[in-house]
Amino acid sequence: MRLFGRKDDEEEAGATGDGLAEFWEWWQQTRPQIDALVEAGEAERLSELIAPAVTAIHPGLVWEVAPGRQAQQALVVTSAGDPELRSLAHRWVKGAPESDALWEYHPSRQANPEAMELTLDVGGYEFALDKLLLGLRVPRGNPRMDIAAFHPVFVMLDEETRMEATLLALDWLLGEDDVARWVGEITAATFQPIDSVEAVHLPAVIADLASEFAEEQWALLEGQTAGGAPLVATARYPLRPVDYPLYDQHIQITLPYARADENGLPVGESLASLREFEERLAARLSRLHADGVLAAHLSAEGARVIHVYADPTGEAAIHAKELIVSWEEGQPLVDVVTDPGWTSVAPFLS
Repeated sequence: MRLFGRKDDEEEAGATGDGLAEFWEWWQQTRPQIDALVEAGEAERLSELIAPAVTAIHPGLVWEVAPGRQAQQALVVTSAGDPELRSLAHRWVKGAPESDALWEYHPSRQANPEAMELTLDVGGYEFALDKLLLGLRVPRGNPRMDIAAFHPVFVMLDEETRMEATLLALDWLLGEDDVARWVGEITAATFQPIDSVEAVHLPAVIADLASEFAEEQWALLEGQTAGGAPLVATARYPLRPVDYPLYDQHIQITLPYARADENGLPVGESLASLREFEERLAARLSRLHADGVLAAHLSAEGARVIHVYADPTGEAAIHAKELIVSWEEGQPLVDVVTDPGWTSVAPFLS
């Protein structure tokens, strides 16, 4: 049995983030009825039960009942790629009960080990994954792979349906989170790409790409401010919110520095002090048991701006405010806001 609940664009305007505890209380109370419907194969009635409960958490969430990896079936409640809702889906699963023989719970679609044996009805045509061909390309200097997908039925489908089928196939082949991590531009083609490979090989190709970024890396970037002043930035690379799904709190630390060159960039003792501050900040974040991550920093016009993302239930913001007390080269600032889409560091996202 496989059920899907899709988000309705018209409902999103009234969305709220409440109801996690209420959902799991409802789930425990309703489990006997849910299990009976699963046993009887009553897909429509099961959907009528689950859909309102998920909508009560947030109308933008997408839910799915799918075959489980260890249990008989899985309840998946996912943001479906919406970065604004990813942390909500992961907080939903944190409240889940222990998995048992019947149910397990996931905040994103999981890779299906039997994906190549699946055949779906797409637009009235059979969409068998073993006939899916992929053109793969990794642009130079990019940690993501562009994919052009082709299936014989695509020539008979409209563009939207082709893309929906492609996205679903990639989720089943890689898992939704790895699609977000490693897949860049996606095209649903009506012709076979040059040098295409069978879809069964995609997980191995992606694993090879991921191996190049197994260790922590940083990128050094140069640019200009809106006023035209030189700017230097360092960012974690790759920088991807999907790696830190609960970190929707943005902590911006601004440190003015006293010693700068003719371009307004830090030099000498100021540069050393900035490095020492970031080392102490990183050490504190490490002791927080991964409740926060230093994402990027940039220097321009006599000030360094440090971007940290953290779990708001942790103490990263408290530690940042404690650390700036020792800064002696001007008035430091700490600004803390909610930013689930990581919009404040959008130029640095890989």
